[in-house]
Amino acid sequence: MTSTIKCPTAPTYTDIQSIVADDFIIMDEQVFGSLNSKVQLVMNVSQHVINAGGKRMRPLITLLCSRMLDDSPSQATMHLAAITEMLHTATLVHDDVIDESGLRRGKPTANATWNNATAVLVGDYLIARAFNLLVGFGSLPLLQLFSDGTCDIAEGEVLQLQHQHNPNATEADYMSIIDGKTSRLFMMATQGAAILQNQPQYLEALGRFGQHFGNAFQIIDDVLDYSGDSDTMGKNLGDDLAEGKPTLPTIKALSLLKDSEPASFDKLRIAVQTGKTDQTEQIIDLVHRSGALEYCKDRALEETALAQTALEALPDNRYREGLYQLTQMASARLL
Repeated sequence: MTSTIKCPTAPTYTDIQSIVADDFIIMDEQVFGSLNSKVQLVMNVSQHVINAGGKRMRPLITLLCSRMLDDSPSQATMHLAAITEMLHTATLVHDDVIDESGLRRGKPTANATWNNATAVLVGDYLIARAFNLLVGFGSLPLLQLFSDGTCDIAEGEVLQLQHQHNPNATEADYMSIIDGKTSRLFMMATQGAAILQNQPQYLEALGRFGQHFGNAFQIIDDVLDYSGDSDTMGKNLGDDLAEGKPTLPTIKALSLLKDSEPASFDKLRIAVQTGKTDQTEQIIDLVHRSGALEYCKDRALEETALAQTALEALPDNRYREGLYQLTQMASARLL
């Protein structure tokens, strides 16, 4: 990166959010204001899941990208950022149903509070409402970006389901999964801003930033499933293993153990196939001893570096610095 983008310590999310504080407040209000169902249950469930939402990282990225390209308030971009969060929320609702989750970020999920059918249908409503709002922009390129991206997200989720409890899943399978279910929405968040600002020359660089940042973000999440803090993460260590999700730590651990420690390989392979958690601590220890987490951390840092490199083709200002700081903040979770 250029010398203008430096940060001696990892910035906080609040620091980065403050760069577009006014825009963020308006965007956050629009997330709720865009709900207009005539069915009270839809409104109740939608408000519940949005209230349980996280830091609004994807819409924050949209706001930073927009300001980076044109440093003036854009009501259209704030609206698009809110729509992006609506789509993200819908994917989380569906994930919770698939994973049979009772809590997300320490709060009851929609499927636990109501039931699976209600949660799925409200998730569908949020996606439908998001596209209803997208039509209002009158932009076919924007609609194309989001329709293609939403298909990719759904395919990524189905691909993950296809490889559930599969000890033969490869790193290439994993990258295809996270490219769809995680990275694609980050790409939509970045490229949507360029379309609204009518600056298509930055679409490629923004897409590369979104993809590589999304890849790094997901790999880091998956590493923390074996080494993070349960309270901070809002889930227990080893949950991904119990759910049979093909994540890079287990894929790499199986690869490393196959020839060097056949007995350990078999134990991990059976755990992946069955999802049994009666030996969770032993399995987590196996993954640690295999050296897989070190490999995954290196891969996450590689993806982070690629995201940072992509920023070099974008306008050099404090908003680009904010995007760079997001990559720093994500990587700092590995420390």
